[in-house]
Amino acid sequence: MRYLFLIYFLIRFVSAHSQDVPRPEYPRPQFERSSWINLNGVWSCTFDPGNSGKERGLLNSRGLDSKITVPFCPESKLSGLRHTDFIKYMWYQRQISVPESWAGKQILLNFGGVDYSCEIYIDSLFAGSHTGGTAAFSVDITRFVKPGSSNNLVVYVKDDVLSMTQPLGKQSFRYASSGARYTRTTGIWQTVWMEAVSSFGLKTCKITPDLDQKQFIIQPEFYNLAKGNLIVRLKAGNKVVSEKKVKASHSSFVILPVKSPRTWSPEDPFLYTLELEVRGETGQLLDRVISYAGMRKVHIEGNWVYLNNKPYYLRFVLDQGFYPDGIWTAPTDEALKRDIELSMKAGFNGARLHEKVFEERFHYWADKLGYLVWAEASDWGPDRTKTETRRNLTDEWTETLNQRINHPAIIGWTPLNELWNTDNTDYIHFNQSIYKLTRLLDTSRPVITAAGGDIYLSDIWTVHDYAQNDSLLYENLKLKDKVPDFSPYHVVKQAHYNGQPFMVSEYGGIKWATDPAYKNSWGYGNAPKNIEEVFKRMEGLTNTILKFDHISGYCFTQLTNVEQEQNGIYNYDRTPKFDMERVRAIFSKDPVWLRSKAGK
Repeated sequence: MRYLFLIYFLIRFVSAHSQDVPRPEYPRPQFERSSWINLNGVWSCTFDPGNSGKERGLLNSRGLDSKITVPFCPESKLSGLRHTDFIKYMWYQRQISVPESWAGKQILLNFGGVDYSCEIYIDSLFAGSHTGGTAAFSVDITRFVKPGSSNNLVVYVKDDVLSMTQPLGKQSFRYASSGARYTRTTGIWQTVWMEAVSSFGLKTCKITPDLDQKQFIIQPEFYNLAKGNLIVRLKAGNKVVSEKKVKASHSSFVILPVKSPRTWSPEDPFLYTLELEVRGETGQLLDRVISYAGMRKVHIEGNWVYLNNKPYYLRFVLDQGFYPDGIWTAPTDEALKRDIELSMKAGFNGARLHEKVFEERFHYWADKLGYLVWAEASDWGPDRTKTETRRNLTDEWTETLNQRINHPAIIGWTPLNELWNTDNTDYIHFNQSIYKLTRLLDTSRPVITAAGGDIYLSDIWTVHDYAQNDSLLYENLKLKDKVPDFSPYHVVKQAHYNGQPFMVSEYGGIKWATDPAYKNSWGYGNAPKNIEEVFKRMEGLTNTILKFDHISGYCFTQLTNVEQEQNGIYNYDRTPKFDMERVRAIFSKDPVWLRSKAGK
């Protein structure tokens, strides 16, 4: 009885302790291991405005002069600092302890995101570095740590927003937020964690659903190759649907046939469980990863986007992924889920994730809830004509795309946003190159090379139109000589419309300011005089788009207010601004002519 009480006490203690760790959930739910340690919580930190930290020996520090709550950026309220001035250099420090049970394993230190570049030190020794503010990365710290003992971890961060060479998204160039730019994010902004992995374990695993052939294709990558096997098991609930054993090799593809596949869609977001095991020559377990997959196909036929071989109308909303207390970082996992639920409650079936690479767990909830998304890079802001900028954009985009590629909810990639009056030959070539690169990285999804503005090469043709009255929007979107009339928009001569799907990827933006904290609030056009005018405009603009059978979808601006930009259907704190039943009645409608198109 005494031992049972002790076990009960330990369980309660561990549970209570875990609640003190911010963002305690496993950060990579599509590639999950059981042996891991969350390093979120209170770290020490200091700003280094003169970049003299190395000279002053900060990489040897056992405690810096301020405290910060990781994974929240220093600009945020949740970090405990709320320092919103420019931070070009800063340092983080904390102690880490590796369990004795991890002896003989490869110890990985994982970062979900550090904006913009960083260097990692263990006990004053350089352990690794990374560049790219929205890409996750791992540092192998095995040689620097000893299981059963503690080590000193120091992270040195550089974030030169004003260099005009870093992908920024909507981070402000000014001290304060202004226009369509908001509070900056510096340093660690996603979960930091350690995990123990076999040196022969899985490094990555690409999952490709093949609906037409009724199979999943699994492409593994290992840290090192052992004389053993990879066993992959596909399950629907507790039932094994398919299982295959192949040699553990980088050239081995695992084909998992599914006799009667259950498709993933917003109407039925069914997910299969994947169990992946690496076993040695004698059958000993070397590594085990739990994942999931959705049997989903997205493709283009003519001027339509098809989901699971049926035309699908995209009723999207623009989501910028900012939070009042966490900036780029959601305060809780539940907050990520709630944003999707709020959007679905408003009638949308998906979102354009605008100018930000969203957290892995946002995509997890999109997969679970059946919420379609266009995944976008945070490219806006830097001078894209510079060689260094283009290199930085390409490197970060390649990393982030590969890290998100297995999510069934992602149905399109958008590496760039809004190109205007560009006649730089090198930049035009870059635009075409990033389209080709994206198609090379993933042939299974359409590429929206640049949403809005000038278009050079794109699978989906998009325009941004913030006309605030129905008749003007109608004139802008109507057909001319049997093709969309592009005269109101900037479209360069290097690209010709060839019948691709045509979408209004930004419209609306109706200002209805409800937050007095932001004096310089704004929205597009003249603000409505009363709430009835808001609904009249919202419905009139949307109904205008729904009339056109050459338009395959829309994206309304936007889901929430973001600081001074007050054109969301929800406030910045996610409280509703309007009668949501009336909002849902507007955005839940598919066009009436869609039934004949879909063969219904």
